[in-house]
Amino acid sequence: MTRRWRAPARGLWARVWDGLRPLDPYRSVKAALGALVIVSVIITTLLVFVAMHSATELRVITIFSIIASLLITQFVANSLTAPLGEMTDVTQSMAHGDYTRRVHSARRDEFGDLADAFNRMAADLEAVDTHRKELVANVSHELRTPIAALRAVLENVVDGVSQPDPETMRTALKQTERLGRLVEHLLDLSRLDNGVVPLHTTRFEVWPYLSGVLKEANMSRGAATLAGSGTHTRTDVHLHLDVSPPELTAHADAERLHQVVANLIDNAIKHSPRHGRVTVHARRGEGPGSLELDVQDEGPGIPESERYRVFERFNRGGPGTAGPGSDGGTGLGLAIARWAVDLHGGRIGVAESPRGCRIRVTLPGLEPARS
Repeated sequence: MTRRWRAPARGLWARVWDGLRPLDPYRSVKAALGALVIVSVIITTLLVFVAMHSATELRVITIFSIIASLLITQFVANSLTAPLGEMTDVTQSMAHGDYTRRVHSARRDEFGDLADAFNRMAADLEAVDTHRKELVANVSHELRTPIAALRAVLENVVDGVSQPDPETMRTALKQTERLGRLVEHLLDLSRLDNGVVPLHTTRFEVWPYLSGVLKEANMSRGAATLAGSGTHTRTDVHLHLDVSPPELTAHADAERLHQVVANLIDNAIKHSPRHGRVTVHARRGEGPGSLELDVQDEGPGIPESERYRVFERFNRGGPGTAGPGSDGGTGLGLAIARWAVDLHGGRIGVAESPRGCRIRVTLPGLEPARS
């Protein structure tokens, strides 16, 4: 009974305390200024009372009264305007591109509320600036592979290594189309925070779709070797596809899923040992049109303590985790994969595996959480 009584009493006292806020000098600027006036009047009255009952001249009392009022006013004004001066310094730093500074204010009045709102604004601006920089990095990461493949095809034609036959031109056209789609989709990252990135989901057969992705991965490896791009040049890793059942179909955005699978394969190849094997497993999920996809390599794997960080942007893993001949990448591939999976309302994570690393992707199919 005592506890039941105390809880409403605490709630009532909190409401009363909030109601008295305009009268609290520590929680209201108006109350602080009012208290300043009252204290000044009291001091002046006391000094006048002293002058009336002593031989002190009135002008001396007046001078002391003015000095005391000025000192109290200066003290109160400094405490009130200190957050404003700090906000001016932080604003000047933000004008020069430094969004990391914050206003340190422990006040509970309107100036304290203003400092909190200012800090939230600074955090939002810092997030926008970080998003802009990451967008540029994402674009460069995603575009260099088709550019390298297209450059390799054209150089082969110019050098006479390949003939400009219809098959070669179709390969170049396919990479050009892929490049255009990537430009369009990667620019959607600028609208991601507003939740307006569209999904174009369709039903497709999984086996031919993933076969095309693996074929492009093999072609990109050869193009990277010929063109000398920043992507990996591992040609000793074998890619294997396992779809069960073979006639499996799924319902997803094919282009977004292409981003996921291509980045997972690229990451698995980079961390594979010499003459290793990367296997892509696909099987039906729980719901209609759903898909469960695993990308398995034979590399050193990911320690359990590091698994929560592998999908962070610019995370390249610890030293010694990359395979031979790998440059470590930019640390954006898995972050892009997670973004595309989240857009479907699916899940992506590191699954248990007796050897190497297994990344598991689960797409919900016909009922995505976000559209």
